[in-house]
Amino acid sequence: MDFGNIVSIGFKEIWAHKFRSLLTMLGIILGVSSLVAMSALVKGMENGMREALAAIGGLEKIRIQPASELPVHQRHLADQAPGLTMLDVYALQQNASLVHTITPSIDVWGWGSRTVISRRGKSTRPHIFSGTWPGALELNEHVVEHGRMFNALDEEQARNVCVIGTEIRDDLFGDPEQTGREIIPLGEIIHINQQPFVIVGMFQHYESAREKRERDLARLRPAAAVTNAALSRSWGGRRRGHFVFRMKNDTVYIPLSTMLLKFRSVTGTNSLPDQRLSTLQMRIDDIGLLEPALQQVRNVLMMTHQGIEDFSFMTQEDWADEITAQIRNARVNRGIIAVICLVVGGIGIMNIMLASISERVREIGIRKAVGAGTGDVFVQILIESLVIALLGGLAGLVVSALLVHGIAAITPSDNAPVITVASMAVAFAFSAGTGIAAGLVPALKAARLDPIQALRYE
Repeated sequence: MDFGNIVSIGFKEIWAHKFRSLLTMLGIILGVSSLVAMSALVKGMENGMREALAAIGGLEKIRIQPASELPVHQRHLADQAPGLTMLDVYALQQNASLVHTITPSIDVWGWGSRTVISRRGKSTRPHIFSGTWPGALELNEHVVEHGRMFNALDEEQARNVCVIGTEIRDDLFGDPEQTGREIIPLGEIIHINQQPFVIVGMFQHYESAREKRERDLARLRPAAAVTNAALSRSWGGRRRGHFVFRMKNDTVYIPLSTMLLKFRSVTGTNSLPDQRLSTLQMRIDDIGLLEPALQQVRNVLMMTHQGIEDFSFMTQEDWADEITAQIRNARVNRGIIAVICLVVGGIGIMNIMLASISERVREIGIRKAVGAGTGDVFVQILIESLVIALLGGLAGLVVSALLVHGIAAITPSDNAPVITVASMAVAFAFSAGTGIAAGLVPALKAARLDPIQALRYE
């Protein structure tokens, strides 16, 4: 049995009925292209989420914040709940050996907050305005590119100094793409809710890997070829780029003691500012120590809070689990769509092969009469079906590449779709399997034809 000859016959049959074969392949083409395209979109989404997760501290970061409400059996103790205080920080530093870089902060979140930063008639609202310790740099993966972070002396003397993100700089001093130069506002005075602050440092500009590539490419193009859209993407803005990077660029840090003295309201009869903290952040060395570290921290806080559980934990692992669940659901949906398309394609191949056998009954009879065995006829029809499926699979791979590039061009996002070799191999293998499965029934029907009756067939 000459397989090369059988494959050649398969190609001749396809070529003899070109339009019919193309229509037959459409199901396979749609199935393969949808599988590869959906895989590329899911992979891009996964890469974007993982990148954002790393940008806010990775899996090793632990965040403690006040609980929204006490456990049911403790709700009657709500008036006695102390909240997070510096006492917790000192207790954790002395007794929680599994965590380090324990950093308290008082945060004001959201662009709709009452925090207004102004300078010479220009104003903006930061997404994060935080009074904290220098450890926040490590915990939140911040890098001071110009100037310095405030230090222990700034904290001790409650100085009016701040470190700002590039978005704050752009709003108050001008976007580098508009001014034509990089503005580094070290030593400049800005007002935060009418209070003067000196800028001592500025964070680096944060962006996704895709944004960075686009900006680098824009710099290499001739000036006339750089469009306004490319310029606007170069440094990013509040409505551009991944939310995590926009948030980091729109951040202002000041010393914690300054936040307490200048921005916290006086409460109680002793005329002291509210000492409660917004969050406690810390880090562990190994993700495998997460559970014992959480238990150790909880034990310490239960002691300092007299047994009142008015705090809650947030870990990046929770977000990672959510990412994994979303990716899993997307892959399931992708698989369902691809399977439906491939089943439709397989039905089309089976239908066309059955029609082809009806047209070639005398030919099959002649082949059997001159010595072709049942197995030879079976393999010939099966390979013809496989050839149609493989050609459809190859066409589907080409269509998938065009489809992915089209989607990226029409709806650009930071989660750029990524076509992987694995997804292409799986899709192509599925198309081959569909061709074999669809060809089984027609091959069996052809192989079982009686040569005498087949020769008499008109």
